[in-house]
Amino acid sequence: MEIFINFNNYFLDMFDGLDLGFTLTEFALIILTFTLIIFFRSFFANIIVTKIKKIFHDRRHKENDYLFDNLIHPLKTLPVIFVFMIFGFLINVDSQIGTLINKINQTLMTFFIFWVLHQSLTIIFQVFIRIENYISSAMAQWLIKSTKYLIIFLGAVAILDAWGIKIGPVIAGLGLFGVAIALGAQDLFKNLISGMMIILEKRFELNDVIEVQGHAVGTVEHIGFRSTLIRQFDSTPISIPNYIFSDASIINFSDRKYRRIQWIIGLTYETSIKQLKNICKEIEVSIRSNKNFFVNDNYKLFVRIEKFNDSSIDIFINVFTNTNDWEEYLAIKEELAYTIKEVVENNESSFAYPSRSIYLEKK
Repeated sequence: MEIFINFNNYFLDMFDGLDLGFTLTEFALIILTFTLIIFFRSFFANIIVTKIKKIFHDRRHKENDYLFDNLIHPLKTLPVIFVFMIFGFLINVDSQIGTLINKINQTLMTFFIFWVLHQSLTIIFQVFIRIENYISSAMAQWLIKSTKYLIIFLGAVAILDAWGIKIGPVIAGLGLFGVAIALGAQDLFKNLISGMMIILEKRFELNDVIEVQGHAVGTVEHIGFRSTLIRQFDSTPISIPNYIFSDASIINFSDRKYRRIQWIIGLTYETSIKQLKNICKEIEVSIRSNKNFFVNDNYKLFVRIEKFNDSSIDIFINVFTNTNDWEEYLAIKEELAYTIKEVVENNESSFAYPSRSIYLEKK
């Protein structure tokens, strides 16, 4: 108890003579309030976000309510700002500590405003992502990232200005250093420009299956400022610098409308002309009557005798499936194989396999 009394007396002597603008009792109440707010600031932020969700609730896009959760973290700082504002009202403005508190208030308020703007970008650009005819998801991500960097820069400038630091002379002083960095970052700018051209030209988009000849074949997962991430079919990720796409040939498998089946069916030489004609005709009729295949003047169907091979009579089959989905394509392809085998067997013919005849001469 004696130690506590001595500490209390020391604390009172330390603040004796300081013109704070409030009594120690008021100071203790402020500290207590500040402590309670620190403990309950998450609860406070969740209440505000819940109210915002109710205001902007859309049953058609209920799954987008999670976007407002981005505002929880910046809203946690709002009670802290409130406490420092109370400090600002109570403390003598002309005192040294009053000036310091005033600058802290400006800093916290600036930080809060720019943080809310930073976190709100995801919500704002979600509207543009839905308008697929005007902006792609990759372009939206680029715009979000670029705008976030701009907000961070402007926020830093505003905070420095609050403390009396002018950014103009600092940038001028870093001019020569910036030139040196620019000379060493030519590849970065080259990749950045190439990435912008990828998005503007729409050569491919996110989730497209592409082949970059000589580099990778797989699904596009991310188009960044410097490189593009492709997930290959064996689940291996590979990052390709964007400038490569300006020189390499790119095959976009997702951009095609239909998948093609192109087969060579070899029948034995024992197959008669009548059997060959019936087999070709029945296969063609079966394909034309199947809705899984797409046949018109541009996407033609061919079931024709192609050539006499070494050990078979080859039938050429060329047809387009009515889908671009890989799984559906495999199922249609399998069904066609069953149909062809059934037609060949019904016409009492058989498939050929590589063979070689050997003739022995008697001496």
